[in-house]
Amino acid sequence: MPVYLKFLLLLAAFVAFVVLVLYLGGLSVRRVCFKIIAELEEAGAYSAARAIPIQDERKNIFRVGTGNIRPKALNVLLGDKIVVRTGNGNYHLDRDALARMKARLKADR
Repeated sequence: MPVYLKFLLLLAAFVAFVVLVLYLGGLSVRRVCFKIIAELEEAGAYSAARAIPIQDERKNIFRVGTGNIRPKALNVLLGDKIVVRTGNGNYHLDRDALARMKARLKADR
């Protein structure tokens, strides 16, 4: 087998590996996002008066890796404006944004 073909196969395998790792990382963030939404729905946190505290930072700064992706998932939800942070650091759901997200998920299926 020619050397250039081996190089191309190795490059293709590396690209496929990187895409797979990124995809699996996205799936884990999505799973944690749904857990946070379920936690807020269970508490009935639909307004600032009913907002609840959520872990939004790493507990141990020296723990490096993907073990705690909850802060990243919470940032995704905050960016999409599905979860709103109150002035005292608690969080609640935005009903309209949540309804739009659920409708979009149903349409994608």
